Amino acid sequence: MERATFSKYSWVDFFFSVIGVCTFLVDWGSDVWVATEFYCRGELFWFWVVVGLMVLSSVVVQMFSWFWFKYDRQLQMFSARTEGGTVFFRDQVKLSCVLHVLQLGFLCRHISAIRQGFRVWWRKEEGSEYAVYLTHDLSMLRLIETFCESAPQLTLMIYVMLHTNKARTVQFVSIAASTTSIAWMVVDYHRSLRSFLPDKAKQGWCSSLIYFLWNLLLIAPRVMALALFASVLSGYIAAHFLMLGLIFVLWAWRQGTDFMDSVGGEWLYRATVGLIWYFSWFNVAEGQTRGRSIIYHSFITTDGGILLVTWWCYRDPVQTESYALTLLINLLVIYLLGLLFKTLYYCCFHPKLWRPPVREPGLPDDLPDAEVSFRDVSIQDGTLSPQLLNKRMACHAAHFYSEQGVIRNTDSTNRAEPSNL
Repeated sequence: MERATFSKYSWVDFFFSVIGVCTFLVDWGSDVWVATEFYCRGELFWFWVVVGLMVLSSVVVQMFSWFWFKYDRQLQMFSARTEGGTVFFRDQVKLSCVLHVLQLGFLCRHISAIRQGFRVWWRKEEGSEYAVYLTHDLSMLRLIETFCESAPQLTLMIYVMLHTNKARTVQFVSIAASTTSIAWMVVDYHRSLRSFLPDKAKQGWCSSLIYFLWNLLLIAPRVMALALFASVLSGYIAAHFLMLGLIFVLWAWRQGTDFMDSVGGEWLYRATVGLIWYFSWFNVAEGQTRGRSIIYHSFITTDGGILLVTWWCYRDPVQTESYALTLLINLLVIYLLGLLFKTLYYCCFHPKLWRPPVREPGLPDDLPDAEVSFRDVSIQDGTLSPQLLNKRMACHAAHFYSEQGVIRNTDSTNRAEPSNL
């Protein structure tokens, strides 16, 4: 039976950590540039919108980082394996709290990951597990930061261009930075999930490429549809977001999410999931989720169609005559390509994983290569040496890779539900 094995820190991990902090700084710098441009031109409304997105994103990310820091301090394995202290300066809680209040916690995590990665990869020092642990947390925080800031800001910049019917250099820079941030998040997140797979089901870079394509091709039309709708009925976009956001948060609650270690943290996570679902699909529950995915895409497709029809009816025919029909056709083609690539990924690249609740003597060992077991090594029995494994990302990996999985039991006529992590 295959198990998820510990992933050693390599130069690729170090490279991703460095590129990740560079992407973060470039995205942050472009945000400051955009806000400054709006302020200097007297466009105070757009200035405050950009600043509001930056503050909201930063506060949400810092809250997640702080919740995780407090939880990690309680893990004996974590403290034992990180001889130099936890993420922030030898376990100094007050200093860590100040850094988070000053909105520097996320940046310090980046610096800590690069420092630890350099020690492990270049100097060949111990602490590989700790370095991998840090990179997994950063991957999840980048995902949150992307959908709290980059995706909304990309929508905002496209809306401003449509509303004013002109574009400045700073807006193109902001669009490029936001798109790069989204693209990098998609690749980095998928790569982090892949590290939890058993050796028998390891995926190559081609799987990340297909995963990247279907996400980007589905997110782009969604962002464009929101921007087009806002360009004709800007007063209703906030109501649209609040209405759909509430629906998505309730849906996340109904799916019984169990990601954080406190009630307040869990509701913060559900609210964040609602924001992510506003732009893209994100699996939060274990088990076969084909039905949930179909429901989500049907809902989003219908919503997107309503947004585009509304824009078509309220648009200015003179200003949009040169590109309206072509834009609609291209958005439809891109969206269909995104669904096609997603289908291709799950048919050809996504391993079908199953996790029997109990290892029975009669369970066959010679399973097909496409059907392998997935287990979180952090809950292995005491006969095995404990590993410093990131439970949060392991949980997401179990959710993601059980998505189209085959669940078996010793009785071939019955299906067994997978156990929770």
